[in-house]
Amino acid sequence: MFVQVIQGQVTDAEQAHAAMDRWMEELAPEAPGWLGTTAGVTADGRFIAQARFESADSARRNSESPGQDKWWHEFSSLFSGDAAFHDTEDVTVGMVGDPDTAGFVQIIRGRVTDPDRIRTLMSGDPAKWADFRPDVIGSVFSLYDDGAFTTTFYFTSEAEAREGERKEPPQELKATVDELDALDAEPPEFFDLTAPWVYSPAST
Repeated sequence: MFVQVIQGQVTDAEQAHAAMDRWMEELAPEAPGWLGTTAGVTADGRFIAQARFESADSARRNSESPGQDKWWHEFSSLFSGDAAFHDTEDVTVGMVGDPDTAGFVQIIRGRVTDPDRIRTLMSGDPAKWADFRPDVIGSVFSLYDDGAFTTTFYFTSEAEAREGERKEPPQELKATVDELDALDAEPPEFFDLTAPWVYSPAST
């Protein structure tokens, strides 16, 4: 799987949402290898989108299409500055439900000191995590060569996610949680999407 994350400050969240809906309606049916997109705007106007493709080649062919080029030219005018792109094929997916039904999405961007170790921890026993946090529908963890990462968490609702955050992990998971925190090379950045835009081929 290939994941591209796009982020930047937008001037109008409603226009950004309408543009994403238009992409879904007009371009998604013809996008080669497209697996889904999760996007939204935080309360302070930060836009972030995570697009998933079968491969980097599929994503490249999509970006080279005339329709995509025209759409991006129009969409990028909504940014108050430059947009940042983060691409990788180092992806770990953990789905225990349907992300299309998520009522709340939290995307976390940060950097770790040990990429190999974080990869191992993120691919641990999903059943234990599902028992501990039934509010988590799934996750997509993307890792980059420099140790930077993007994790997208899908939740049933914001209220249940906040309640889950307050829970103390069971003993068999506590050591993992503590190690994950210890591997942060810098304070992570959180993007809370209280009204996420979740698109997939199933919703076309």
